Amino acid sequence: MIEIPEAVSLSRQLNETIGGKKIAGVIAGLSPHKFAWYHGDPKDYDALLRGRTIGTAAACAGMVEVRAGDAVILFGCVVPRFHTRDEKRPRKHHLLIEFEGGTAISATVQLYGELYCFREGEFHNPYYDVAKAKPSPLSDEFDRAYFDRLITSSDVQRLSVKAFLATEQRIPGLGNGVLQDILYNARIHPKRLVETLTDDERETLFHSVKSTLREMTEQGGRDTVKDLFGRPGGYRTRLSQNTVGNPCPTCGGMIIKQPYLGGSIYFCNGCQKF
Repeated sequence: MIEIPEAVSLSRQLNETIGGKKIAGVIAGLSPHKFAWYHGDPKDYDALLRGRTIGTAAACAGMVEVRAGDAVILFGCVVPRFHTRDEKRPRKHHLLIEFEGGTAISATVQLYGELYCFREGEFHNPYYDVAKAKPSPLSDEFDRAYFDRLITSSDVQRLSVKAFLATEQRIPGLGNGVLQDILYNARIHPKRLVETLTDDERETLFHSVKSTLREMTEQGGRDTVKDLFGRPGGYRTRLSQNTVGNPCPTCGGMIIKQPYLGGSIYFCNGCQKF
């Protein structure tokens, strides 16, 4: 699942590999998938994009937008894959963009994914619009004052810290994946209620959001998510499917996985008391 660190890393890789390339053809919707979402009819993507030149790619919260003239290609929840000229294309894909010279990118949805192509200004989606409007935790605009306004709001006090951070697009692009290490570094259990946090814990949580996401981004995303070339990111997750059942490197306690709020949480039973 793409979140903030992976979106930034993918954007950089796309700029380095396909920036300036001219689109030779597009195939969208080849393999039916109930949870592969498109804007309009995917059969129209070829007419919209063919002949256009790729401009720049940029992260938009947990999404990646690629500009081609006045058209935009938006990837959400799905990682595109780069293909060299002689590399075999995947048999099943949900978006394939071929470039002059023979290279290509493809996207194959696993659980669900957004593959939107549209002309600038012709697409509106609540997640996209909010992501464009709110500051990234990687930016200076996301400061302590901004975070305090979020966490002291009356409507979040009875929420768990996980629900506060990773639901309702309060912080677009911060999802259940990056959440685990943010809370581990802050030594806060994901089920703790926001109203139980002390002022010091709120400050620690703010700094953990900023520093953990920065570290993940600088290292090319998490090792649980593959990049444009099919390689895992360079950031070694402390709490994830890769570490569950292992001893905590800090206190030696067990790293535990539990279902919670429609997903899974990971925590150290020594460092993150509930």
